[in-house]
Amino acid sequence: MTHHRIALIPGDGIGRDVTAAAWLVLEKAAAIGKFTLEGTEFPWSCAFYMQTGAMMPSDGIQILRGFDAILLGAVGWPAEVPDSVSLHGLLLPIRKAFVQYANIRPHRLLPGVQGPLKAEAFDIVCIRENTEGEYSGAGGRVHQGTADEVAVETSIFTRTGVERVLRFGFEQARLRRGKLASVTKSNAQKYSMVFWDEITRELAAQYPDVEVTMYHIDAMAARMVMAPESLDVVVASNLFGDILTDLGAAIQGGLGFAASANINPDRGGPSMFEPVHGSAPDIAHLGIANPIAAIWSGAMMLEHLSETDASRRIMEALERTTASGIGTVPGKDRTETITAAVLAALD
Repeated sequence: MTHHRIALIPGDGIGRDVTAAAWLVLEKAAAIGKFTLEGTEFPWSCAFYMQTGAMMPSDGIQILRGFDAILLGAVGWPAEVPDSVSLHGLLLPIRKAFVQYANIRPHRLLPGVQGPLKAEAFDIVCIRENTEGEYSGAGGRVHQGTADEVAVETSIFTRTGVERVLRFGFEQARLRRGKLASVTKSNAQKYSMVFWDEITRELAAQYPDVEVTMYHIDAMAARMVMAPESLDVVVASNLFGDILTDLGAAIQGGLGFAASANINPDRGGPSMFEPVHGSAPDIAHLGIANPIAAIWSGAMMLEHLSETDASRRIMEALERTTASGIGTVPGKDRTETITAAVLAALD
């Protein structure tokens, strides 16, 4: 019997509720699929930071290295800890330490979910570069608190980083409908984004079976609203991918449906799976958080762990749940109600 060790980091706010819900679904899918999941929970969060002065212990990365995957809920409590501290203290170190360079976010409407667009038949996978670019953390501030204060934030793009995420995108396009959209702003950013465009063209020659289109970020934002059904695989830098995937979440019905995977395709370390709706402090502990994004992220985790049948079974259960009208409207159904419906649909 296959055994998988999973690190659970529920985090803050509704992260705890949706992680618990997702874990119930994952455990049932594992029982049906005749494999085992061993979950070890870690309290790393903003609350942990307020107690210890760190988002995770100094040996946190080494601890996580022994797991097959990481399931994360949500991190952030800006009223208590600045987002710049929580992000750079937990999520970014994990992504970089384990070279989780491909952030994958699927955008499609589940049955019964009403999106804000007239278009409904879209199925987009956004792949965001996840370890460098605009979020490299290179820069600093001088003359702080004076009229001469200067802040510098330097984007870093390496050939290794750009090429590997684009190549991953080409490979994903081959598995889907054979279309790849590469997103830059090379008319304005004449070094980093021209560099990205050049590498896109180099790789396109190696994938003649993939239809490649190059867009500027503003044009892509418009296309995701006006013609989302024309898109298949979208690849973008860290910042541009971050923005586009929130737009993707909006057109698929809201952040409650926004799943994600932070993948190390080379499997040199654990990959991390998380909903991207944030900790939502305003509704924390009300019991109305939608666990669908967390459950969907869990299904992506099982697929990455080669438990493809169980992953498919969870997605089919989610679709049956939303098709019945449960979990389709934010705040309408309680977390436990949605979870129970997905569990029942697994049978």
